[in-house]
Amino acid sequence: MSQTNPFLSPGSGDPAGGSPLEGGRTVDAGRGWAWITEGFALFKKQPGMWIGIVLVLFVIMVVLSIIPVLGAIATFLLMPVFGGGMMLGCQSVERDGTLEMGHLFAGFKMQTGNLVALGGLAVVGWIIVVLPVIAIVGTGAFFGAARGDAAGIGAIGGSFLLAVLVALALSILVYMALWFAPALVTLRGVAPVAALKQSFKGCLSNIVPFLVYGLVVFVLSILATIPLALGWLVLGPVLVASVYVAYRDIYGDA
Repeated sequence: MSQTNPFLSPGSGDPAGGSPLEGGRTVDAGRGWAWITEGFALFKKQPGMWIGIVLVLFVIMVVLSIIPVLGAIATFLLMPVFGGGMMLGCQSVERDGTLEMGHLFAGFKMQTGNLVALGGLAVVGWIIVVLPVIAIVGTGAFFGAARGDAAGIGAIGGSFLLAVLVALALSILVYMALWFAPALVTLRGVAPVAALKQSFKGCLSNIVPFLVYGLVVFVLSILATIPLALGWLVLGPVLVASVYVAYRDIYGDA
């Protein structure tokens, strides 16, 4: 990678330093909990800046959300850019460096094209999720309305249930492909498609620790939402840091 970046320490994200372990390694189930605790440890080093970054990102997302159509597209395209920048921030904190607001925007200074391309591939992925859902619901509604009886109403309800299950299954696959992709692109210079493949393999080979992680995050999400969602000011940064911790755990040194 010929482009330099002030947020990278020497050898920290240069692909010349070596490729990540293809598909990652398999770790113990207990690491799913450790990703959270170690992510919290990174948060504790600079909690004020972490909260500030989360608030700024939240404001950006709100502003984009009020722009019809283009705002939604921009959100998909830019989230990997912001995600990549925050991975650089996590790396800096882990190495006893400082976390800066500029880390949120560091993805606009390096690997920008690849990160935006990753966002574009995410759009394609979510379209693939939505299309069969629309087809299932539409088909169920058509035949249910055509019957016009109790069986027809049951068919409509059944189609909605099937659509939810299909959407859930496909969404998990998309999340698996996207989970580590920004880190792989930003910290290792992996190409977007290859990053998606490696992220998917890394998640697939660590299904058990991810189940533990998911259960813990589910409980913490409920707790964070209870006090007017203020808990997310802490949980949000911790989850970001936990992604970085899991990336390091599965793929090795960045």
